[in-house]
Amino acid sequence: MGKILRDFLGLMKDKASISKAALLSSNPNALSIRLAVLRATTHTPAAPPEDTALSALLLLGETSRSTASPIITALMDRLRRTGNCVVALKCLLVVHHIIRRGPFILQDQLSIFPAGGGHNHLKLSDFRDGATAATWVLSSWVRWYARYLETLLSTSRVLGYFLCSSSSCAAAVKENQERRISSFLNVDLVKDFDSLVVLVEEICRGPQLIDGDLLVNEIVGLLSGDYLSSVNEILVRLSEFNERLSYLSFGDSVELVCALKRLQDCRERLTVLYVVNKPSVEMMWGLVEELKGKIGMLKVYRSGPKLLSWGKASESTRYGERVLGTFDPVKCQSGRF
Repeated sequence: MGKILRDFLGLMKDKASISKAALLSSNPNALSIRLAVLRATTHTPAAPPEDTALSALLLLGETSRSTASPIITALMDRLRRTGNCVVALKCLLVVHHIIRRGPFILQDQLSIFPAGGGHNHLKLSDFRDGATAATWVLSSWVRWYARYLETLLSTSRVLGYFLCSSSSCAAAVKENQERRISSFLNVDLVKDFDSLVVLVEEICRGPQLIDGDLLVNEIVGLLSGDYLSSVNEILVRLSEFNERLSYLSFGDSVELVCALKRLQDCRERLTVLYVVNKPSVEMMWGLVEELKGKIGMLKVYRSGPKLLSWGKASESTRYGERVLGTFDPVKCQSGRF
């Protein structure tokens, strides 16, 4: 009975919101944006946004920057104001779909929105919907999903393109991926790789799955695609590390080993979450093991406030001399050239 009443009230709220937007808006463009956001993020049903409503919203974002910006503003405003877990998850799903298949203009506005100063609308660590036991459980998904999308946006900023996007802009960047990455400095390559590991770690922190929940099932499906996109990106960088191991500084080697260990620690959880029988996944884990073996002579010691020595502990005082003596700043970082 409680669920029926809640669904009925949600339906009334949706109708009231649409009517209010139609009455108060004197700008046809603003009205179409507001209605598109409301229709994609309704209280009922407790299911992913309808594809027609989602496609209509994404289509609006293709027109111009002056239209795309209000769409993101309206979407984030809807997310910030709601206390309903279904509406919140639908807002976050729309954000995820914008990242994956939205037009470049809309993606661009989304990428700068949290970093543009002011309130971070993806920071939902205090979100609680205590209407029922089920909504209380779903609230944990709202909190984590918002944090994951924030991490995905952060990783995409480091990479310079949306990680899992199918847009033509992202495709153009990825087309010459190996050649582009081979021109990176070691420190930038390590930074790229670390950001991808951070994303995989966040995937592993997801709440317990809820059997039969359509919203959670949709989220898991999108995450599975993101995971495979991450695997492909990681593979390219692992291959590049394999080519230039002898050119890595001591500090870069330490950071790389730590990142490889963190990635390896995710393997068991990922195997439980996503049963993905893809050659690329097995290839990634094989390369992780191979690289760790090749850098196996790296020993890390804690010595007062300092870490680190290469080989024997007694050699640590000669670290600077050893690195400076072998580093040639004009050499190409990649071992391919």
